[in-house]
Amino acid sequence: MSLVELCAIDERQLWGKGMYHYNPTQALEELQEDGLLPHPVKLRDMILRNQLGPQDAQLLNQEFQEYLTRFGELQKLGQTILEKLSTGKRKSLAS
Repeated sequence: MSLVELCAIDERQLWGKGMYHYNPTQALEELQEDGLLPHPVKLRDMILRNQLGPQDAQLLNQEFQEYLTRFGELQKLGQTILEKLSTGKRKSLAS
């Protein structure tokens, strides 16, 4: 199978069940239901897969840069919290 054929298969699967994480509608549902933020790489790929005008692309890029910064900050904060919790003593389950 050629690379072109493989890319065509991937493109068809892109919006199907095989690669739902690139589907903005699915990501929005996950955010609304579970509070799950998409990883910046996946969000960037969603942006790149949309046809945007120059102004929309520039605005989305600025918003994405802000998202990327805050996502990284929250990852660091989450890691700090988890590190502190991992060294603590767990409560015993009440019977």
